[in-house]
Amino acid sequence: MDTNKQFAASLKLKYPILSDPQGKLAQQMGILGPNGMARRVTFVIDKQGVIRSISSQVAPGTHGADLVKVLEEMKIGRK
Repeated sequence: MDTNKQFAASLKLKYPILSDPQGKLAQQMGILGPNGMARRVTFVIDKQGVIRSISSQVAPGTHGADLVKVLEEMKIGRK
């Protein structure tokens, strides 16, 4: 979606933003709640498309730091 690209560019993100307005991916990933809304889950997916980490306990206040720890442990993004 164009809005996702604009949002990612505005934050200077180096990765794509996913949009799932019909909830198809959320259903396939097992995170679609009974109310039809996706639960807040973070998937770390490598360049080969392999899911390397799933965080289902997302605390908005600490999630960024929590995710950095996961990535550091996995050595993702290091040159």
